[in-house]
Amino acid sequence: MTHPDPPASRKRTKATSIDIAHHAGVSQATVSRVLRGSPLVNAETRRRVEEAVRELNYTVDRHASSLRLQRSGTLALLLFEDPTADDSHINPFFLSMLGSITRACARAGQDLLVSFQQLSDDWHADYADSRKADGLILLGYGDYLSYRGKLDTLLEQGTRFVRWGAVLADQPGLSIGCDNFHGGELVGQHLAALGCRRVAFLGDASSHYPEFLDRYRGCDAALRVAGGAMDPALQVDAQSAEDDGYAAARELLARSGAAGAAPGFDAVFAASDLIAIGALRAFEEHGLHVPGDVRLVGFDDIPTARFTQPALTTVAQDTSAAGELLVETLMALIDNQPAQSRMLPAQLVVRRSSGAAPG
Repeated sequence: MTHPDPPASRKRTKATSIDIAHHAGVSQATVSRVLRGSPLVNAETRRRVEEAVRELNYTVDRHASSLRLQRSGTLALLLFEDPTADDSHINPFFLSMLGSITRACARAGQDLLVSFQQLSDDWHADYADSRKADGLILLGYGDYLSYRGKLDTLLEQGTRFVRWGAVLADQPGLSIGCDNFHGGELVGQHLAALGCRRVAFLGDASSHYPEFLDRYRGCDAALRVAGGAMDPALQVDAQSAEDDGYAAARELLARSGAAGAAPGFDAVFAASDLIAIGALRAFEEHGLHVPGDVRLVGFDDIPTARFTQPALTTVAQDTSAAGELLVETLMALIDNQPAQSRMLPAQLVVRRSSGAAPG
C-alpha cells in the first residue's frame, strides 16, 4: 500500500514571475518593473505585487537569470572628467545623481561599475562589447558636437546606453535631461520682476553646449515678454568650472567698462553654479557687491550653492528622479521594452545673491 508523502516532505514548486503576475492580477512586465524598483509603477499596483511576492515566497535567482539571458547583471556608469578645484575631476552636480543611480541599481538587482569615460576610438569596448556590462549610463560629455560621433558609434554597434543631457530632436540614442529652456525662463522672469534690464550671461550659448544654449534662450524669451532682451555683447563663453567663471566674469567686466561699483549690467545669469561661484570671486575682487551692485543667479543647485556668501539663487534639477529614470530607461532598453527620452522640470531656488530673499 502506497502512502502519500507527509506535507513536510512534499516537493514544492518554486514560484515564478508568471505566478506573481497571476496572483496580483497584473502583467509579467509589471512584475519585472516592480522588482526593479521602477518609479513608473503606481503605489497600489506595487503594493499588490509586493504582497504576492511575500505570499508566494518568491525570490530572484540572479545567477540563473543572467545565464538564461546571457547578461552580466551589471550596468556601467561612465563619468566625463571635468576640471575641478580638487583632484576628483567630477562635477559636484553629478555626485548626488551618482547616489541616486546606485540606489536605483540596487533596487533593480543590478551591480554598478563606475569609471571615467575614455575618449579613444574603442573606449566602449571594455564594457558592453566584452560583456562586463549590459548597458551604459553616460554622465557629462564636454563639447556635444565633438562627442556626438562617439554616440553614433555606440548606436551603430547596438550598444544599449542612455545619457544625462539635453533632449534633442536628432540625437543618437536616448537621454534624460532637465527642461533647461524653462529653467532659463524662470531666471528671466525672476530677474525681470526685480527690475533687471541688462542681464549678462556666462556660459557657451551655442550648439556645442546645448543645455547652456537652452538656458540662455529661455532667459531671453522671458525678458522679451517683459520688454527687454539678452544682449549678445554681455555673453561670455565659459565651461562649467570655477576658474572658467572667474575668467569669464573678468572678461565681462573688461567688456562693459565697469569701473568700481558701476558695471554695464545689473544682473548675471551663470550657466552653472560653478561658473557663478567663480564669478562671485571676480566681482568681490573688483569691488562689486552681490546683490547690492549686481544680482547673480546660477543653475544646478549644487550643495555649495547654499553656503556661498551670499547664498546663491539658482535653478534646481531633480537629481533623485534623474538617477531613477536613467536606470529605468536603460533597463527597458536591455529588456527590449519601449523607452523614450524624458525631460524633468526645473525649479527656481531663491536665495540672497539675487537680492530677493531675506538674510
